[in-house]
Amino acid sequence: MGCASSIHISDRVVYHSGKESEDSHSPQQTNTTQHQGNPASGLPLKPLSSKVLLVFAKEDSQSNGFCWACEKANFRCSMARTPESALECFLEKHHDLVIIDHRHSRHFDAEALCRSMRAVTSSENTVIVAVVKRPDREEASVMPLINAGFNRRYVENANMMACYNELLQLEHGEVRAQFKLRAGNAIFTALEQSQEAIEITSEDQVIQYVNPAYESIMGYQQGELIGKEIIEVPKSEKNKPDLLETINSCIRKGKEWQGIYYAKKKNGDSIQQNVKITPVIGQGGKIRHYVSINRPLNDNNKSDRSSERVQAESQTDIQSSKHKDRRKGSLDVRSTTSRGSDGSSQRRHSSMARIHSMTIEAPITKVINIINAAQESSPMPVAEALDRVLEILRTTELYSPQLGTKDEDPHTNDLVGGLMTDGLRRLSGNEYIFSTKHPHHIPSHLTTPLSLNDIPPRIAQTMENEDSWDFDIFNLEAATMKRPLTYLGLKIFSRFGVCEFLNCPEATLRSWLQVIEANYHSSNSYHNSTHAADVLHATAYFLCKERVKQSLDPIDEVAALIAATVHDVDHPGRTNSFLCNAGSELAILYNDTAVLESHHAALAFQITTRDDKCNIFKNIERNEYRTLRQAIIDMVLATEMTKHFEHVNKFVNSINKPLAALEENGGNGDEESVKSILTSPENRILVKRMLIKCADISNPCRHQELCIEWAGRISEEYFAQTDEEKRQGLPVVMPVFDRNTCSIPKSQISFIDYFITDMFDAWDAFADLPNLMQHLDNNFKYWKGLDDRRLHSLRPPPE
Repeated sequence: MGCASSIHISDRVVYHSGKESEDSHSPQQTNTTQHQGNPASGLPLKPLSSKVLLVFAKEDSQSNGFCWACEKANFRCSMARTPESALECFLEKHHDLVIIDHRHSRHFDAEALCRSMRAVTSSENTVIVAVVKRPDREEASVMPLINAGFNRRYVENANMMACYNELLQLEHGEVRAQFKLRAGNAIFTALEQSQEAIEITSEDQVIQYVNPAYESIMGYQQGELIGKEIIEVPKSEKNKPDLLETINSCIRKGKEWQGIYYAKKKNGDSIQQNVKITPVIGQGGKIRHYVSINRPLNDNNKSDRSSERVQAESQTDIQSSKHKDRRKGSLDVRSTTSRGSDGSSQRRHSSMARIHSMTIEAPITKVINIINAAQESSPMPVAEALDRVLEILRTTELYSPQLGTKDEDPHTNDLVGGLMTDGLRRLSGNEYIFSTKHPHHIPSHLTTPLSLNDIPPRIAQTMENEDSWDFDIFNLEAATMKRPLTYLGLKIFSRFGVCEFLNCPEATLRSWLQVIEANYHSSNSYHNSTHAADVLHATAYFLCKERVKQSLDPIDEVAALIAATVHDVDHPGRTNSFLCNAGSELAILYNDTAVLESHHAALAFQITTRDDKCNIFKNIERNEYRTLRQAIIDMVLATEMTKHFEHVNKFVNSINKPLAALEENGGNGDEESVKSILTSPENRILVKRMLIKCADISNPCRHQELCIEWAGRISEEYFAQTDEEKRQGLPVVMPVFDRNTCSIPKSQISFIDYFITDMFDAWDAFADLPNLMQHLDNNFKYWKGLDDRRLHSLRPPPE
């Protein structure tokens, strides 16, 4: 009686329309598809009302319970009485949910029917439930049901609400999950057909999917990228150094990032794309995937040319606007944007072209546009003043103060000329070829460095107060026989746990510190390893300040300490201007731009990665290395003085002013707002730049004896440069630094007035450094006192 062939029930199939019940005593109708259209749910497709197949050989209270429940839930319901009719109906309608009566094996074999349904391909996303008898003795295992293909079982309960609740749970659980899987196939079909390049990666940024358009645009064959980590795919060198850090910082917080990015094709060519990266939140509320949509910016050449033409026209309008009558027909703000002002023009632009135009429009252009528009309703004196503002804004050096006449302050003029320009090119020959005479390796006469625990007591004693601002670096220089960087580096790096962060043995760190120190020139009076150790000390001191700690992550701290250590490696004791004027190999290599700073950063990584014995980066994850490397390079380049005022002004306007505004509005300001200012990726970069800049030129903020010693050393280096310029027939960059006529007090006063005061005022407002500001005040008074007595020397003559 248990086999299907013995069934003599009629093949009647009953269809229930799913009409909503009007029973006023029944529970309120539930919309089972609620929230399906919400993108936040992870599935923007909306499922239709579920189709249910009930397979019951006989009509009884249980089958009636499910019929009523289907009607109540507004499901479309079919009823089959035999396995044959059930299969036929299922093949015709492809139900989402099948409920099979498993209570009476004499009517039909429920497990055989389930296996028959599972043999049909279309059942892959169908939920099949077995209705079983209430166990009278020991609970039976569900494994036979699972093996037959059932998803779950329902212990018989004819109560209508129990049936209704079971359907709701199935709908919101298994049925909806299967719908998402079905919808996933449709969505991936759409991705396959899309002309935009689409890439999906896992939470660990392993590539899980790229569509044909991506492979076609980037030049890869099918499947070549699947399973690779993002960092394994070659990157274009055209992106800004801190762009990847900005993107990663944004998307790891669950925020969407959109912007312009250069990707490298398989053949090595760079392609500029508008990229949108969306983090996808999954199980546990964590980011589980990243979806990247990339569109080449030249995919619509007509639109690009159109947007470039409109932007060019807007720039022309801006330049000529001051010659127009301000009362009649002055420019509207909309007419000077790169989008174009009339409807037809906007229709001609694709959305991507508009986005591209907006992205490349500089903020200064927008400011100029707004001022032009404001002139229309301004009185004549205001309009004329705005004209003057526009003239200033159109200059290239917006952040650099303009000096008065040359006669006003020759010391300041010469300092600016020497530190903030790239030299005075000569048309004649006589070029000086500079090449370093120091080999970039550990000299054989240097012994193996000692471990931190075995530092000689005399040296250890000089470093006892290394965490104090009044630490005497010159005592350490003498105790170590001009090798302070290795010893101080060992202690500071140990205090900050750098070896632990880098997963690097102490022996590797010791070798690295030694080889870096060996590549500083001990013959330089100022730019030697003692200066590097001094900058490292100041960096470590600043990193311990509360506001700085709030702003930076551990990787930032490690980057800052390494950058300080290497920031002047292989410095020749001559300025960038000198090297450019001399036509040195380095100036030619770096196109007269940030010559020394570029060399310090590049050489530091060459030295470090060339030999495993001193490669402190060997054991860190590749992505972390990239982030660390970019931060170190950015900080070393920030020590170049041509962008001094730009760095300081950005720091003040982006960090100090917003923080001050918050404090004025409510005591210490809203904690979340403060945190937002301190930890944004852009501001963390500004903090790191400001930190190393202040550490690099902190001499005037040191104890007076240290300040005087440093002033003597830098003056001697500048004197030596002037001597060499005269010998070589090169332009003399800083004429006041002639050892026979120079007033050291005047040069120090000019340096403090022009470079130091404003910068340390801003840094003190941020990091709270009253002791430094007191030293600065004392030192300024000291130099002023000497200058008032018309003394040119470092110290007053003996009484």
